[in-house]
Amino acid sequence: MHFLDIEEWKPEQIQEIFNLTDRLCQNREQPLLLGKTFILFFPESSLRTRVSFEKGIRDLRGKYIYISPEALNKREQLADVISYIANWADAAVVRHPDLHKLRELSRGASIPVINAMTSENHPCEIMSDLYAISRRRPDYKDLVYTFVGPAGNISRTWMSMAKMMNLNFHHVCAAGNALGPETANYRFHTDLEEILPDSDILLTDSLPEEYRTAEYIRKYQLDLQRMQMARPGSLLNPCPPFFRGEEVAADAISSDYFVGYEFKKCLLYVQQAIMLYCLYHSERAVT
Repeated sequence: MHFLDIEEWKPEQIQEIFNLTDRLCQNREQPLLLGKTFILFFPESSLRTRVSFEKGIRDLRGKYIYISPEALNKREQLADVISYIANWADAAVVRHPDLHKLRELSRGASIPVINAMTSENHPCEIMSDLYAISRRRPDYKDLVYTFVGPAGNISRTWMSMAKMMNLNFHHVCAAGNALGPETANYRFHTDLEEILPDSDILLTDSLPEEYRTAEYIRKYQLDLQRMQMARPGSLLNPCPPFFRGEEVAADAISSDYFVGYEFKKCLLYVQQAIMLYCLYHSERAVT
């Protein structure tokens, strides 16, 4: 079983990942990956995702071998690459810009391929964020999720999660950034302050260079004043790396609305659950 795209998983499987994560949080450092070896395709620049995957594997007594993702750019067919790797590894965790390359790997793979981020999506990150929200807010399926920022891999993955888990997802940005037609789960806005009073979860991503302008920041930056316009109990969860003075203001990060550091504690356990689920196909196999 591969983990490449949220939309390829059923809602009940996502819930099973959450349930398995609960158990891993309560009973840490079990030898559930003893004897398992993972190939980690990560660039040197990766920080949080790489650290949490490495520690998550070690904590469950597994082993890993690090390889640069540039190794996947060679002329050799990826079906051949993964077929050889399967002789010595039990799964591959891949961070590469091109989702198509991950799909090529998975088509020829007898071992799980797990997406650790592409330019198209970031499923582990959003699985972890929704898990953290669900444990803070058991009514998470009834909340309004508002993403502020241009179309990108984080906003697209949140839209996919909203579709699969039947969430109320709003997207706010300058015109031309809609992720697709509006649906029962997705609505696009250009006016941030119009949707804030209905918002429970405020989400952002770092800005591409062309959006780091005074005009954009004036209209769309999440600062403390705007957070106070949201519903009582609202949460601010910017996707790291975030930049004070750009998509978020320093006063919002310093406020009680900000949950970013706390929420990322869950990333290690959600990724452990994904690895175990993909290896053993069901939660029951690792009880």
